[in-house]
Amino acid sequence: MIHLTESSEALTLLELNSLVREAIGQYLYAPLWVQAEISEAREVKGHCYMELIQKDEFTATPIARAQAKCWSSRWQRVKASFLDATGQLPHAGMKVMLLVRADFHEAYGFAWIVENIDPSFTIGDMARKRQAIIRQLKAQGIYDMQRTLELPLFAQRIAVISSAGAAGYGDFCRQLSDNGYGLRFSTTLFAAIMQGEQVEDSIIRALDAINEEAESYDAVVIIRGGGATADLSGFDTLRLAENVANFPLPIITGIGHDRDESILDLVAHTHLKTPTAVAAFLIDRLASILAMLDTAQARIATAVTRKMHDEKMRLSRIAERIPLLFSKVRVVRDADIMRLEARMENALKNHLMRQHHRLELLEHRLKPLDPMLMLRRGYSITMHQGHAVTDASQLHPGDEIVTITARGNIKSTVNE
Repeated sequence: MIHLTESSEALTLLELNSLVREAIGQYLYAPLWVQAEISEAREVKGHCYMELIQKDEFTATPIARAQAKCWSSRWQRVKASFLDATGQLPHAGMKVMLLVRADFHEAYGFAWIVENIDPSFTIGDMARKRQAIIRQLKAQGIYDMQRTLELPLFAQRIAVISSAGAAGYGDFCRQLSDNGYGLRFSTTLFAAIMQGEQVEDSIIRALDAINEEAESYDAVVIIRGGGATADLSGFDTLRLAENVANFPLPIITGIGHDRDESILDLVAHTHLKTPTAVAAFLIDRLASILAMLDTAQARIATAVTRKMHDEKMRLSRIAERIPLLFSKVRVVRDADIMRLEARMENALKNHLMRQHHRLELLEHRLKPLDPMLMLRRGYSITMHQGHAVTDASQLHPGDEIVTITARGNIKSTVNE
Protein backbone atom coordinates (compact mmCIF):
# COMPACT_ATOMS: atom_id res chain seq x y z
CA MET A 1 0.00 0.00 0.00
CA ILE A 2 1.28 3.52 -0.82
CA HIS A 3 1.54 6.03 2.06
CA LEU A 4 1.73 9.68 1.10
CA THR A 5 3.85 12.22 2.99
CA GLU A 6 4.33 15.92 2.52
CA SER A 7 7.34 15.23 0.34
CA SER A 8 5.57 12.67 -1.80
CA GLU A 9 4.72 13.55 -5.36
CA ALA A 10 1.06 13.70 -6.40
CA LEU A 11 -0.44 10.54 -7.92
CA THR A 12 -1.56 10.36 -11.49
CA LEU A 13 -5.21 9.53 -12.12
CA LEU A 14 -4.20 6.09 -13.39
CA GLU A 15 -2.28 5.43 -10.19
CA LEU A 16 -5.21 6.59 -8.08
CA ASN A 17 -7.68 4.42 -9.99
CA SER A 18 -5.27 1.49 -9.70
CA LEU A 19 -5.35 1.92 -5.92
CA VAL A 20 -9.16 1.90 -5.99
CA ARG A 21 -9.18 -1.24 -8.11
CA GLU A 22 -6.69 -2.91 -5.74
CA ALA A 23 -8.80 -1.98 -2.71
CA ILE A 24 -12.00 -3.27 -4.29
CA GLY A 25 -10.30 -6.49 -5.32
CA GLN A 26 -9.03 -6.98 -1.77
CA TYR A 27 -12.27 -6.27 0.15
CA LEU A 28 -15.07 -6.99 -2.38
CA TYR A 29 -13.75 -10.06 -4.13
CA ALA A 30 -16.78 -12.35 -3.52
CA PRO A 31 -20.18 -12.02 -5.29
CA LEU A 32 -22.98 -10.47 -3.23
CA TRP A 33 -26.78 -10.70 -3.40
CA VAL A 34 -28.46 -7.28 -3.54
CA GLN A 35 -32.10 -6.12 -3.73
CA ALA A 36 -32.82 -3.14 -5.94
CA GLU A 37 -35.31 -1.56 -8.31
CA ILE A 38 -34.50 -1.17 -11.99
CA SER A 39 -34.88 2.42 -13.18
CA GLU A 40 -33.54 1.68 -16.68
CA ALA A 41 -32.66 -1.49 -18.62
CA ARG A 42 -31.46 -1.80 -22.19
CA GLU A 43 -29.82 -4.47 -24.31
CA VAL A 44 -26.95 -3.42 -26.58
CA LYS A 45 -25.11 -5.89 -28.83
CA GLY A 46 -26.16 -8.77 -26.62
CA HIS A 47 -25.09 -7.10 -23.35
CA CYS A 48 -27.57 -5.83 -20.75
CA TYR A 49 -27.01 -2.44 -19.09
CA MET A 50 -29.09 -1.52 -16.05
CA GLU A 51 -29.36 1.41 -13.68
CA LEU A 52 -30.31 0.33 -10.17
CA ILE A 53 -31.97 2.51 -7.54
CA GLN A 54 -33.26 2.30 -4.00
CA LYS A 55 -36.11 4.58 -2.96
CA ASP A 56 -37.03 5.99 0.41
CA GLU A 57 -39.81 3.87 1.89
CA PHE A 58 -42.05 6.84 2.69
CA THR A 59 -41.25 9.49 0.05
CA ALA A 60 -40.23 7.24 -2.88
CA THR A 61 -37.22 9.53 -3.39
CA PRO A 62 -34.13 7.72 -4.73
CA ILE A 63 -31.53 7.40 -1.96
CA ALA A 64 -29.02 5.19 -3.79
CA ARG A 65 -28.00 4.58 -7.41
CA ALA A 66 -25.60 2.22 -9.18
CA GLN A 67 -24.72 1.01 -12.65
CA ALA A 68 -24.90 -2.72 -13.40
CA LYS A 69 -23.88 -4.74 -16.43
CA CYS A 70 -24.41 -8.30 -17.55
CA TRP A 71 -22.13 -9.40 -20.34
CA SER A 72 -23.53 -11.21 -23.36
CA SER A 73 -21.99 -14.61 -22.56
CA ARG A 74 -23.87 -14.73 -19.26
CA TRP A 75 -26.85 -12.50 -20.08
CA GLN A 76 -28.28 -14.87 -22.69
CA ARG A 77 -28.57 -17.64 -20.08
CA VAL A 78 -29.81 -15.34 -17.32
CA LYS A 79 -32.39 -13.72 -19.62
CA ALA A 80 -33.80 -17.05 -20.81
CA SER A 81 -34.14 -18.39 -17.26
CA PHE A 82 -35.73 -15.18 -15.94
CA LEU A 83 -38.15 -14.91 -18.86
CA ASP A 84 -39.22 -18.53 -18.55
CA ALA A 85 -39.98 -18.09 -14.83
CA THR A 86 -41.64 -14.67 -14.84
CA GLY A 87 -42.91 -14.22 -18.39
CA GLN A 88 -41.20 -10.82 -18.52
CA LEU A 89 -37.80 -9.28 -19.13
CA PRO A 90 -36.20 -6.96 -16.56
CA HIS A 91 -37.63 -3.49 -17.11
CA ALA A 92 -38.01 -0.12 -15.42
CA GLY A 93 -40.01 -0.26 -12.20
CA MET A 94 -39.30 -3.96 -11.59
CA LYS A 95 -37.78 -5.05 -8.28
CA VAL A 96 -35.03 -7.67 -8.60
CA MET A 97 -32.59 -9.72 -6.54
CA LEU A 98 -29.18 -9.67 -8.26
CA LEU A 99 -26.01 -11.62 -7.66
CA VAL A 100 -23.26 -9.09 -8.41
CA ARG A 101 -19.54 -8.67 -8.10
CA ALA A 102 -17.68 -5.39 -7.88
CA ASP A 103 -15.69 -4.26 -10.90
CA PHE A 104 -13.52 -1.19 -11.30
CA HIS A 105 -11.69 -0.31 -14.47
CA GLU A 106 -9.14 2.47 -14.54
CA ALA A 107 -10.60 3.90 -17.76
CA TYR A 108 -14.33 3.18 -17.34
CA GLY A 109 -14.89 3.48 -13.61
CA PHE A 110 -16.98 1.39 -11.23
CA ALA A 111 -19.90 -0.95 -12.04
CA TRP A 112 -21.57 -3.99 -10.59
CA ILE A 113 -21.25 -7.04 -12.84
CA VAL A 114 -24.41 -9.16 -12.77
CA GLU A 115 -23.80 -12.89 -12.41
CA ASN A 116 -27.43 -13.99 -11.91
CA ILE A 117 -30.99 -12.79 -11.18
CA ASP A 118 -33.30 -14.63 -8.77
CA PRO A 119 -36.74 -14.78 -10.50
CA SER A 120 -38.57 -15.97 -7.34
CA PHE A 121 -37.97 -12.57 -5.68
CA THR A 122 -39.45 -10.72 -8.67
CA ILE A 123 -42.39 -13.12 -8.95
CA GLY A 124 -43.23 -12.45 -5.30
CA ASP A 125 -43.05 -8.69 -5.81
CA MET A 126 -45.21 -8.87 -8.94
CA ALA A 127 -47.79 -10.96 -7.10
CA ARG A 128 -47.90 -8.46 -4.23
CA LYS A 129 -48.45 -5.58 -6.64
CA ARG A 130 -51.20 -7.48 -8.48
CA GLN A 131 -53.02 -8.29 -5.25
CA ALA A 132 -52.76 -4.69 -4.08
CA ILE A 133 -54.30 -3.46 -7.35
CA ILE A 134 -57.09 -6.07 -7.18
CA ARG A 135 -57.90 -5.09 -3.60
CA GLN A 136 -58.08 -1.43 -4.61
CA LEU A 137 -60.39 -2.19 -7.56
CA LYS A 138 -62.71 -4.19 -5.32
CA ALA A 139 -62.67 -1.45 -2.69
CA GLN A 140 -63.80 1.01 -5.38
CA GLY A 141 -66.62 -1.36 -6.34
CA ILE A 142 -65.56 -1.57 -10.01
CA TYR A 143 -63.81 -4.95 -10.18
CA ASP A 144 -66.89 -6.75 -11.61
CA MET A 145 -68.50 -3.76 -13.32
CA GLN A 146 -67.76 -4.91 -16.89
CA ARG A 147 -69.52 -8.23 -16.29
CA THR A 148 -72.75 -6.42 -15.46
CA LEU A 149 -72.95 -5.12 -19.05
CA GLU A 150 -75.07 -6.89 -21.67
CA LEU A 151 -73.22 -8.12 -24.75
CA PRO A 152 -75.77 -7.50 -27.57
CA LEU A 153 -77.32 -10.56 -29.21
CA PHE A 154 -76.14 -9.32 -32.59
CA ALA A 155 -72.63 -8.14 -31.68
CA GLN A 156 -71.30 -7.32 -35.16
CA ARG A 157 -69.91 -3.76 -34.90
CA ILE A 158 -66.54 -4.24 -33.26
CA ALA A 159 -64.00 -1.58 -32.19
CA VAL A 160 -60.54 -3.20 -32.18
CA ILE A 161 -57.58 -1.98 -30.13
CA SER A 162 -54.39 -3.51 -31.52
CA SER A 163 -51.13 -2.73 -33.21
CA ALA A 164 -51.90 -2.14 -36.88
CA GLY A 165 -49.13 -4.40 -38.13
CA ALA A 166 -49.56 -7.21 -35.60
CA ALA A 167 -50.00 -10.70 -37.01
CA GLY A 168 -52.70 -11.34 -34.41
CA TYR A 169 -54.80 -8.45 -35.72
CA GLY A 170 -54.57 -9.80 -39.27
CA ASP A 171 -55.55 -13.30 -38.11
CA PHE A 172 -58.51 -11.85 -36.18
CA CYS A 173 -59.87 -9.93 -39.18
CA ARG A 174 -59.40 -12.86 -41.59
CA GLN A 175 -61.19 -15.28 -39.31
CA LEU A 176 -64.17 -12.93 -38.93
CA SER A 177 -64.47 -12.27 -42.67
CA ASP A 178 -63.93 -15.89 -43.78
CA ASN A 179 -66.29 -17.55 -41.28
CA GLY A 180 -68.13 -20.59 -42.58
CA TYR A 181 -71.58 -19.23 -41.74
CA GLY A 182 -71.41 -16.23 -44.05
CA LEU A 183 -71.88 -13.87 -41.12
CA ARG A 184 -70.84 -10.25 -41.59
CA PHE A 185 -68.89 -8.21 -39.05
CA SER A 186 -67.80 -4.58 -39.18
CA THR A 187 -64.42 -3.85 -37.52
CA THR A 188 -62.75 -0.49 -36.89
CA LEU A 189 -59.11 -0.39 -35.80
CA PHE A 190 -57.96 2.01 -33.08
CA ALA A 191 -54.22 1.54 -33.34
CA ALA A 192 -52.25 1.32 -30.08
CA ILE A 193 -48.82 0.34 -28.84
CA MET A 194 -49.12 -3.14 -27.36
CA GLN A 195 -45.60 -3.64 -26.05
CA GLY A 196 -43.25 -1.63 -23.85
CA GLU A 197 -43.66 1.21 -21.41
CA GLN A 198 -46.24 3.07 -23.54
CA VAL A 199 -48.87 0.31 -23.48
CA GLU A 200 -50.94 1.87 -20.68
CA ASP A 201 -51.14 5.39 -22.14
CA SER A 202 -51.67 4.14 -25.70
CA ILE A 203 -54.60 1.83 -24.86
CA ILE A 204 -56.26 4.48 -22.69
CA ARG A 205 -56.07 6.97 -25.58
CA ALA A 206 -57.71 4.40 -27.86
CA LEU A 207 -60.49 3.80 -25.30
CA ASP A 208 -61.10 7.54 -25.06
CA ALA A 209 -61.44 7.74 -28.86
CA ILE A 210 -63.93 4.86 -28.92
CA ASN A 211 -65.92 6.37 -26.08
CA GLU A 212 -66.53 9.51 -28.14
CA GLU A 213 -68.54 7.42 -30.63
CA ALA A 214 -69.62 4.56 -28.36
CA GLU A 215 -73.09 4.36 -29.95
CA SER A 216 -71.46 3.15 -33.18
CA TYR A 217 -70.17 -0.10 -31.66
CA ASP A 218 -71.52 -3.19 -29.93
CA ALA A 219 -68.28 -4.22 -28.19
CA VAL A 220 -64.56 -3.48 -27.87
CA VAL A 221 -61.83 -6.06 -28.52
CA ILE A 222 -58.30 -5.62 -27.15
CA ILE A 223 -55.96 -8.08 -28.87
CA ARG A 224 -52.24 -8.65 -29.05
CA GLY A 225 -50.40 -11.26 -31.06
CA GLY A 226 -47.28 -11.86 -33.07
CA GLY A 227 -44.98 -9.86 -30.77
CA ALA A 228 -42.67 -10.78 -27.94
CA THR A 229 -44.40 -12.43 -24.99
CA ALA A 230 -41.99 -10.94 -22.49
CA ASP A 231 -43.22 -7.39 -22.06
CA LEU A 232 -46.75 -7.71 -20.71
CA SER A 233 -46.38 -5.57 -17.59
CA GLY A 234 -48.30 -2.73 -19.25
CA PHE A 235 -51.51 -4.77 -18.91
CA ASP A 236 -51.12 -5.03 -15.11
CA THR A 237 -51.57 -1.39 -14.12
CA LEU A 238 -54.20 0.19 -11.87
CA ARG A 239 -54.90 3.11 -14.21
CA LEU A 240 -55.61 0.88 -17.22
CA ALA A 241 -57.76 -1.47 -15.12
CA GLU A 242 -59.85 1.48 -13.87
CA ASN A 243 -60.43 2.72 -17.42
CA VAL A 244 -61.50 -0.73 -18.64
CA ALA A 245 -63.72 -1.45 -15.61
CA ASN A 246 -65.61 1.84 -16.06
CA PHE A 247 -65.97 1.61 -19.85
CA PRO A 248 -69.60 1.74 -21.11
CA LEU A 249 -69.21 -1.04 -23.73
CA PRO A 250 -68.36 -4.72 -23.12
CA ILE A 251 -64.60 -5.30 -23.54
CA ILE A 252 -63.23 -8.66 -24.75
CA THR A 253 -59.50 -9.37 -24.38
CA GLY A 254 -57.17 -11.71 -26.24
CA ILE A 255 -53.66 -10.54 -25.42
CA GLY A 256 -51.77 -13.83 -25.67
CA HIS A 257 -51.07 -14.62 -22.05
CA ASP A 258 -49.83 -18.20 -21.85
CA ARG A 259 -49.46 -18.05 -18.09
CA ASP A 260 -51.60 -16.29 -15.49
CA GLU A 261 -54.33 -13.84 -16.40
CA SER A 262 -53.39 -10.17 -16.45
CA ILE A 263 -55.30 -7.62 -14.39
CA LEU A 264 -56.74 -6.36 -17.69
CA ASP A 265 -58.15 -9.87 -18.29
CA LEU A 266 -59.62 -10.00 -14.80
CA VAL A 267 -61.65 -6.79 -15.13
CA ALA A 268 -62.76 -7.32 -18.75
CA HIS A 269 -66.26 -8.52 -19.69
CA THR A 270 -64.84 -11.65 -21.37
CA HIS A 271 -61.23 -12.75 -21.70
CA LEU A 272 -59.75 -15.33 -24.04
CA LYS A 273 -56.16 -16.39 -24.73
CA THR A 274 -55.57 -15.28 -28.33
CA PRO A 275 -56.99 -13.00 -31.04
CA THR A 276 -58.25 -16.00 -33.02
CA ALA A 277 -60.04 -17.29 -29.92
CA VAL A 278 -61.81 -13.92 -29.65
CA ALA A 279 -62.87 -14.14 -33.31
CA ALA A 280 -64.16 -17.70 -32.81
CA PHE A 281 -66.14 -16.55 -29.75
CA LEU A 282 -67.89 -13.77 -31.69
CA ILE A 283 -68.62 -16.05 -34.66
CA ASP A 284 -69.95 -18.97 -32.59
CA ARG A 285 -72.13 -16.68 -30.49
CA LEU A 286 -73.76 -15.03 -33.51
CA ALA A 287 -74.16 -18.41 -35.24
CA SER A 288 -76.02 -19.83 -32.22
CA ILE A 289 -78.41 -16.86 -32.25
CA LEU A 290 -78.98 -17.35 -35.98
CA ALA A 291 -79.72 -21.05 -35.47
CA MET A 292 -82.25 -20.20 -32.76
CA LEU A 293 -84.02 -17.71 -35.00
CA ASP A 294 -84.04 -20.16 -37.93
CA THR A 295 -85.67 -22.78 -35.71
CA ALA A 296 -88.30 -20.35 -34.45
CA GLN A 297 -89.02 -19.10 -37.97
CA ALA A 298 -89.50 -22.66 -39.23
CA ARG A 299 -91.93 -23.44 -36.42
CA ILE A 300 -94.01 -20.32 -37.10
CA ALA A 301 -94.10 -21.01 -40.83
CA THR A 302 -95.22 -24.61 -40.23
CA ALA A 303 -98.01 -23.52 -37.88
CA VAL A 304 -99.30 -20.86 -40.27
CA THR A 305 -99.19 -23.23 -43.26
CA ARG A 306 -101.11 -25.92 -41.36
CA LYS A 307 -103.81 -23.49 -40.26
CA MET A 308 -104.26 -22.03 -43.73
CA HIS A 309 -104.53 -25.54 -45.18
CA ASP A 310 -107.27 -26.42 -42.69
CA GLU A 311 -109.23 -23.30 -43.54
CA LYS A 312 -108.94 -23.88 -47.27
CA MET A 313 -110.33 -27.40 -46.77
CA ARG A 314 -113.32 -25.98 -44.93
CA LEU A 315 -114.00 -23.51 -47.75
CA SER A 316 -113.72 -26.30 -50.27
CA ARG A 317 -116.30 -28.40 -48.44
CA ILE A 318 -118.68 -25.43 -48.29
CA ALA A 319 -118.26 -24.79 -52.00
CA GLU A 320 -119.11 -28.44 -52.75
CA ARG A 321 -122.45 -28.05 -50.98
CA ILE A 322 -123.61 -25.15 -53.17
CA PRO A 323 -124.57 -27.25 -56.28
CA LEU A 324 -126.55 -29.56 -54.00
CA LEU A 325 -128.58 -26.64 -52.73
CA PHE A 326 -129.40 -25.62 -56.30
CA SER A 327 -130.50 -29.14 -57.22
CA LYS A 328 -133.24 -28.99 -54.59
CA VAL A 329 -134.80 -25.91 -56.09
CA ARG A 330 -138.17 -26.65 -57.73
CA VAL A 331 -139.61 -24.82 -60.65
CA VAL A 332 -139.72 -21.21 -59.67
CA ARG A 333 -140.16 -18.02 -61.49
CA ASP A 334 -137.24 -16.33 -63.20
CA ALA A 335 -137.39 -13.45 -60.72
CA ASP A 336 -137.23 -15.87 -57.82
CA ILE A 337 -134.22 -17.56 -59.38
CA MET A 338 -132.47 -14.24 -59.78
CA ARG A 339 -133.20 -13.30 -56.17
CA LEU A 340 -132.01 -16.67 -55.00
CA GLU A 341 -128.77 -16.31 -57.00
CA ALA A 342 -128.17 -12.87 -55.54
CA ARG A 343 -128.80 -14.12 -52.02
CA MET A 344 -126.47 -17.06 -52.54
CA GLU A 345 -123.78 -14.79 -54.00
CA ASN A 346 -124.08 -12.40 -51.04
CA ALA A 347 -124.09 -15.27 -48.59
CA LEU A 348 -120.95 -16.70 -50.18
CA LYS A 349 -119.19 -13.33 -50.17
CA ASN A 350 -120.10 -12.77 -46.54
CA HIS A 351 -118.83 -16.20 -45.58
CA LEU A 352 -115.57 -15.68 -47.45
CA MET A 353 -115.10 -12.30 -45.72
CA ARG A 354 -115.69 -13.92 -42.32
CA GLN A 355 -113.16 -16.62 -43.08
CA HIS A 356 -110.65 -14.03 -44.31
CA HIS A 357 -111.13 -12.04 -41.10
CA ARG A 358 -110.63 -15.23 -39.13
CA LEU A 359 -107.35 -15.86 -40.89
CA GLU A 360 -106.21 -12.33 -40.02
CA LEU A 361 -107.07 -12.96 -36.37
CA LEU A 362 -105.05 -16.17 -36.46
CA GLU A 363 -102.06 -14.26 -37.85
CA HIS A 364 -102.32 -11.74 -35.00
CA ARG A 365 -102.45 -14.59 -32.49
CA LEU A 366 -99.27 -16.07 -33.95
CA LYS A 367 -97.30 -12.84 -33.49
CA PRO A 368 -96.97 -13.29 -29.70
CA LEU A 369 -95.23 -16.58 -30.47
CA ASP A 370 -92.24 -14.62 -31.78
CA PRO A 371 -89.26 -16.10 -29.86
CA MET A 372 -87.89 -12.67 -28.91
CA LEU A 373 -91.24 -11.72 -27.31
CA MET A 374 -91.28 -15.02 -25.43
CA LEU A 375 -87.73 -14.34 -24.20
CA ARG A 376 -88.70 -10.87 -22.97
CA ARG A 377 -91.56 -12.40 -20.98
CA GLY A 378 -89.12 -14.51 -18.97
CA TYR A 379 -88.92 -17.68 -21.05
CA SER A 380 -85.57 -19.03 -22.21
CA ILE A 381 -84.20 -21.38 -24.90
CA THR A 382 -81.62 -24.04 -24.11
CA MET A 383 -79.19 -24.83 -26.97
CA HIS A 384 -76.81 -27.76 -27.32
CA GLN A 385 -74.40 -27.87 -30.28
CA GLY A 386 -76.45 -25.25 -32.15
CA HIS A 387 -79.85 -27.03 -31.66
CA ALA A 388 -82.69 -26.33 -29.26
CA VAL A 389 -83.09 -28.91 -26.47
CA THR A 390 -86.66 -30.21 -26.29
CA ASP A 391 -85.99 -33.42 -24.38
CA ALA A 392 -83.73 -33.66 -21.30
CA SER A 393 -82.76 -37.21 -22.29
CA GLN A 394 -80.80 -35.72 -25.20
CA LEU A 395 -78.23 -34.38 -22.74
CA HIS A 396 -75.50 -36.28 -20.91
CA PRO A 397 -73.20 -35.38 -18.00
CA GLY A 398 -70.36 -33.16 -19.19
CA ASP A 399 -72.33 -31.64 -22.09
CA GLU A 400 -72.00 -27.87 -22.43
CA ILE A 401 -75.28 -26.04 -22.92
CA VAL A 402 -76.16 -22.38 -23.57
CA THR A 403 -79.33 -20.91 -22.05
CA ILE A 404 -80.50 -17.93 -24.12
CA THR A 405 -82.48 -15.22 -22.33
CA ALA A 406 -83.66 -11.83 -23.47
CA ARG A 407 -80.75 -10.11 -21.77
CA GLY A 408 -77.83 -12.43 -22.32
CA ASN A 409 -76.66 -16.03 -22.48
CA ILE A 410 -75.72 -18.43 -19.67
CA LYS A 411 -73.18 -21.18 -20.30
CA SER A 412 -73.61 -24.33 -18.18
CA THR A 413 -72.27 -27.85 -17.88
CA VAL A 414 -74.64 -30.79 -17.28
CA ASN A 415 -73.81 -32.64 -14.04
CA GLU A 416 -76.57 -35.23 -14.05
